[in-house]
Amino acid sequence: MNKTRNFRRFANRKACILFVFCVALSSGLFAQKVEIKLASSLPRNSDWGIILDRIAAEWIQATNGEVELKVFHQRAGSEDDYLKWLRQGRFEAAIFTSSALYSIAPEIMALSIPFLIRNNDEFDAVLKEVRPILDTKIEEKGFKNLAWAKAGWVKVFSRSPVYTPDDLRRLKIATNPADKKLADAFKAMGFQLVGANINEVPQFLASRRIDAVYQSPIAVQATQLYKVAGNMSSINLAPFMGGILMNRRGWESIPQRHQARLQEIVRKAGIEIETSFQKREADSIEAMKRDGVRYNQSTPDQVNLWYQDMQDRLPDMVNRGIFNKEMYERINQILANYRRSR
Repeated sequence: MNKTRNFRRFANRKACILFVFCVALSSGLFAQKVEIKLASSLPRNSDWGIILDRIAAEWIQATNGEVELKVFHQRAGSEDDYLKWLRQGRFEAAIFTSSALYSIAPEIMALSIPFLIRNNDEFDAVLKEVRPILDTKIEEKGFKNLAWAKAGWVKVFSRSPVYTPDDLRRLKIATNPADKKLADAFKAMGFQLVGANINEVPQFLASRRIDAVYQSPIAVQATQLYKVAGNMSSINLAPFMGGILMNRRGWESIPQRHQARLQEIVRKAGIEIETSFQKREADSIEAMKRDGVRYNQSTPDQVNLWYQDMQDRLPDMVNRGIFNKEMYERINQILANYRRSR
């Protein structure tokens, strides 16, 4: 009788231990920590760097330590290297600019058709409708887009004033060899291009091998290129973006119960980055003006010359495959509807 009673006590105790273990396992007590390594080319004390560190802290808090985001600031390497590392699994995530996003999903290039999208309100209207489509295209290539961030506008900086397309056609323009599609577009518009990597542009300007660059005002101020290319065109050439991509393996390693919350944290940070970039861009432009940059303000008639020039040449570019036809037509229709409603 005692043996039977002792056996029952042992069995009950074993069942309790097993129950507690199952509860703990289901609650994540013994869950293995997931580590996500993110590569960024930007300094820790930059706007992006500060916000990335905050995202990492919020991920730890939101998952009770189950998912850790490790940010590698100022990681040496090109965006092509970053893509290779994500594909190899060396990193799970990285920050990319428009150029790298184009190489993953060529449809994204249609967002940067020169002079098609003209201001931030139009860009917002377009992104609202096409972002889900582009996210799907990116996922089909094995990546998860955690967030987009509008990073500002490309403008023309030149030695001599540029008010019209013909003014720019007289100049030799630096183009990044990695931006082949954008270079093809400018060639189709009749512009003279000279291939130059980012680190070669100051030397090429100083030696007069080039006369102009198309670049972000933030970058031009930071690199002091405006000291040589002292004219800035008023017209927005094209918008550009940044984004945080994760490889599929990294995304799927995150427990599903955490995925939506973690993506929401990144998306909110993306909105904050956009606001920061808009302010930084405006501040950079004003600072360069104070430092002697000549702001080439085109008249309404001159602005229309840019738009008409592009419209006349765009069908040929689309037919030649420089831009994705389906995405261009979708964006063009969104813009037509938006402009009619204004």
